[in-house]
Amino acid sequence: MSTRLHIRSPLILIVLLIFLTFWLDRLTRPLEQIKDDYLYRNPDYIAENLSGIRIEYEHAVQRKFTAQKLFHYLDDKVTELEHVNFTNIEPEKPLIRLFADRAVIISKGKDIYLTGDVTAVRGADDDKSKITLATNFLHLIPDESLIKSDQAVAISRFKTTVNANGLEFNNRTGIIQLLSNVKAVNTK
Repeated sequence: MSTRLHIRSPLILIVLLIFLTFWLDRLTRPLEQIKDDYLYRNPDYIAENLSGIRIEYEHAVQRKFTAQKLFHYLDDKVTELEHVNFTNIEPEKPLIRLFADRAVIISKGKDIYLTGDVTAVRGADDDKSKITLATNFLHLIPDESLIKSDQAVAISRFKTTVNANGLEFNNRTGIIQLLSNVKAVNTK
């Protein structure tokens, strides 16, 4: 009986070590992430209180931005900004300023999506023909000087306010196309 115990004890010890190894491996393994679950999504870097400028010298175009926070996600190639301001300056074109609670930049800045409390101002503050636009969503296409929205918008100029659902605004031509449910109110 004692010889059987001597033969079984190394075997029992090896089996216990195998179970202990599998148990420790399972215990220390990180939780598996779900692709669409943003709970585990972490930025590769965060920046606070930043500003930047892009200048196209051949066209004399300046694009400036400021933001309270920037989150860059390498997996998605997406940059998110909080409390952001954009300024676009082009020769012989009115100044464009955009303010938003959040911005999502994709395709290296070719598409910018503004959400939250979004305001766009075309023209300087002392400009008599200044136009103000308020909405909760804007899609910017900077290379084409286009601003689009499929949400409710309110456009103010002088004492007139125009409400609509959706718009396309071309800063190069100055043409604003309202898509549907257009209502204008003139206050004197």
